[in-house]
Amino acid sequence: MANHKQNVYNEKDEQLAKYAKALAHPARIAILRQLALMDTCCFGDINCELPLSQSTVSQHLLELKNAGIIQGCLEPPKVKYCINKENWEDLKIIMKEFFNTEINKK
Repeated sequence: MANHKQNVYNEKDEQLAKYAKALAHPARIAILRQLALMDTCCFGDINCELPLSQSTVSQHLLELKNAGIIQGCLEPPKVKYCINKENWEDLKIIMKEFFNTEINKK
């Protein structure tokens, strides 16, 4: 029989890991910096700013969207993206709490 371990990670740690994974590529950071400067941005504008193929940019946008950091809406024939402001604030709070953790000074 399998021994099922109880989940030892709290919800905030799981959310932090999800956000951190989405932030773990410089192209995604560049996308977020670009979106932070604008209310919304079309895929084509994001794609023009990065030295990557369209499919690679799409994959990076999907990672950010799946993590909830950005959101996209279809406005035919374009897709517009923006930062999910509620989750952005959550990300800032969780990161601040994590980096304010006291370290053992032994």
